[in-house]
Amino acid sequence: MEDPNLTFDFTDEQKLLRESVLGTLQRVLPPEKIRELDKAGEYPYEACAALAEAGINGIVYPEEYGGQDGSFTDLAVLGEALGYHYGGIAQAWGITCIYAGMHIALHGSDEMKREVLPKVISGDMRMALCLSEPDHGSDVASIETLAVRDGGGYVLNGQKIYNSAAHVAHNLVVVCKTKPGRGYDGISMFLVDTTLPGVTVQRLDALGRHTTEANHCFFEDVHLPADRLIGTENDGWAGLMKCLNVERLNLAANGVGNTLKIMEHALAYAKERQQFGRPIGKFQAVSHKFAEMQIMYQTARAQTFRVARMLDAGADPIMENAVAKAYTTEVNWKVADMAMQILAGAGYILDQDMQMMFRDARVGPIGGGTSEIQRNVIAQRMGL
Repeated sequence: MEDPNLTFDFTDEQKLLRESVLGTLQRVLPPEKIRELDKAGEYPYEACAALAEAGINGIVYPEEYGGQDGSFTDLAVLGEALGYHYGGIAQAWGITCIYAGMHIALHGSDEMKREVLPKVISGDMRMALCLSEPDHGSDVASIETLAVRDGGGYVLNGQKIYNSAAHVAHNLVVVCKTKPGRGYDGISMFLVDTTLPGVTVQRLDALGRHTTEANHCFFEDVHLPADRLIGTENDGWAGLMKCLNVERLNLAANGVGNTLKIMEHALAYAKERQQFGRPIGKFQAVSHKFAEMQIMYQTARAQTFRVARMLDAGADPIMENAVAKAYTTEVNWKVADMAMQILAGAGYILDQDMQMMFRDARVGPIGGGTSEIQRNVIAQRMGL
């Protein structure tokens, strides 16, 4: 039975949202299916379709396009539930609906919103974000992928890397330069159909998150109509920044949910595993690890929902959101590492779930803005 403290301040609608997400995923993405997909490196198509059918994709989008105009707290509830069930489905949902789709919702033209958002909501369109490059990751000002005006449109050339789920995407949101040279002025974003001539997507083998595999994307003389520009030419940096609050909140919520799942997994083992005549959880060396996990987990969760409520109140919690993203993802990884130690040999064997959760958690402090970048943001907001 679920701890009522998890939902004590949720609205009835948020409780139903959590129940709907977890119920749907327990039905279509049980543990054995997760293990099967992870081993095969297959995208969770069935689970993503089921979430869309249940109306989950529309939570974050405006009603006029078929969405539900959900709050930031609704997003935190949803993100936490997804992360709790399985980090891979949380990422699969977030890539399309937040990291890529949110750019359309916030900055796309009315025509682009009418074209794209209903398809995202229905589950008929998968998307991915292309930002990092082989030589430029955190240093977005130095990206070199270039879109040059050509008649009534643009020609795109360059490459992007570490693009999660790009191999299954119908469209990519590509961040590039429309004005060559280093600097944030000149950054633009485009919606790029993956079937266009000149677009090549190559899968990469990654340590974890095998169901939303990383990719290397190449763009060679890709012709784009002018209406594929997202937002204003040369002003894409402002658009990226506006999406960050949503992206970081979602990642923090995913991390919180996944931390709880890992902690529960290790706790069940510690209560059953017998050594020296008693369950290993009765030894202080182990029990204090769980106490430390609980302290970190509750702190991470409190900060995440605090940020969500600040956003709902109209605040702009840039520093607080950076704290949430850095802390929750680091806690997720630390708890996974501690749980691996508790399970010991049982955690290290590849046919067990712990090793997968361990691998999957490691990307948290890297993706969506590294922990180092979050600390830069925090220090800047402190006037340093």
